[in-house]
Amino acid sequence: MSKLEAVNRKPTSAAYKDPPTTSSLIILGTSSRRKESVSLILTSIIAPMATKYWLLNPSVLVLLIIIRKESMKCNGLTVNPPESISVVDPGRLGQLEITWEPPKGLTDMAECSVTYHLEYFNTYKNRWSAVRTSRRSYSTQFDLMKNVEVRVYTLLDGPCTNNTEIKSKNYTELIQNPPNTGVAGTEIQDFICVFQNMEYTECKWRRSPKMPTNSQQNLYYWYKSLELAKECPNYVFSDGVRIGCNFTKKSLPNFMDINFCVNGSSPEGPLKTTFTSLKIQNQVKPAATEKLHLQVGADKLEVQWEDPEGPVPGQCLEWQVEHNQEGPNGQMSKEEILVEDTSLACPFSSTTKKNCFRVRSKMNKYCVDKGFWSDWSHQVCHPEKSEVPPEPYRVPVYLCVAAAVIAMLMLPLCVWAVIKMRNSKQEKKLDSVLTNLFTKSSTFVIPDVYKSENICQI
Repeated sequence: MSKLEAVNRKPTSAAYKDPPTTSSLIILGTSSRRKESVSLILTSIIAPMATKYWLLNPSVLVLLIIIRKESMKCNGLTVNPPESISVVDPGRLGQLEITWEPPKGLTDMAECSVTYHLEYFNTYKNRWSAVRTSRRSYSTQFDLMKNVEVRVYTLLDGPCTNNTEIKSKNYTELIQNPPNTGVAGTEIQDFICVFQNMEYTECKWRRSPKMPTNSQQNLYYWYKSLELAKECPNYVFSDGVRIGCNFTKKSLPNFMDINFCVNGSSPEGPLKTTFTSLKIQNQVKPAATEKLHLQVGADKLEVQWEDPEGPVPGQCLEWQVEHNQEGPNGQMSKEEILVEDTSLACPFSSTTKKNCFRVRSKMNKYCVDKGFWSDWSHQVCHPEKSEVPPEPYRVPVYLCVAAAVIAMLMLPLCVWAVIKMRNSKQEKKLDSVLTNLFTKSSTFVIPDVYKSENICQI
């Protein structure tokens, strides 16, 4: 627990009780009730005497006036505001403990009850909130990114004040500035939590453009049932960077303030911290409606639908119907209608070309303070959209022209190639004939008469 730095403003006026007058010296040391009794007795005794002998003894009349004045002032007590205020942060992400000391001089006021009137500026509602307590401490939620402003009065009531409540004219004040830590401009943006169809909660945020590279962000949460803050059980990643946290249905309680804190670290130092507080039942986003029907009558159109599937109570839903209409001249018009039932009837005219409907829902004000609209349902129309058969594929004209040009260029090439091949074949055939003829004409047979072993001898 770290004690937060604070600036205490204590008024200088500290009179617990008006200083005693001359006449009060007569009954000094008695209680206030005895003062009042003695003053009344003296007044009842001296008044007739003063009425009869005031010309003879003026001092009696003066004494009567002083005693009467004191009898009126015996209940005119004043009280000091409390002593210095301190604020303690027990690590609950904004749930701070405010403590103060009673004003001096109250120990001898056994006949009076002492209470305190505490006022603090609620930054979530942007207005001052007040509470009365007989204790000398109070715990409440603050936005730690903004100033903490607290002031306390002292209240007295009981026999000592003739059962009239007395409030200190001044108060003791505390003003605390938020800590200026973290790399400038690195706080997260657009933090939002959505209770998806009351099944699970997803909290997301956007990283600051000034976020240093290799930075890592952490989410912590706390509510009254937890002794200490806990870290996100399941982070959501995008490109390896944390951008959110998923909670199961039982992780976060309904109808209880939940405090969130997103901080982080980077090579350049700690990141700016963001605090927020919310109630999870105010973050519900119902599922989209799936079953939607349109009935056509003689003079009206009636659209009907069913509650979305899931644990969201149907009696807690309100609906928005979007009606799109196409007039006889083709002009489109759109109307959004809020309804509490699961049906809507609209007048129908045969002159309109088309009427289309779709619906969405959210939690109503009787169950929660706020909520998110669901996604839109599918659309139903009258007349229904007719399915147009797909048109046969048509080859673009420019492709036909290109193909014709290519064919015209290729035709001469093909003719030239055929002629070339024919000429080549004829040349090969002629060469083969000449070769055979030459071979036959150059071959002859030697007669046997010349065959002798001495043919080369002399």
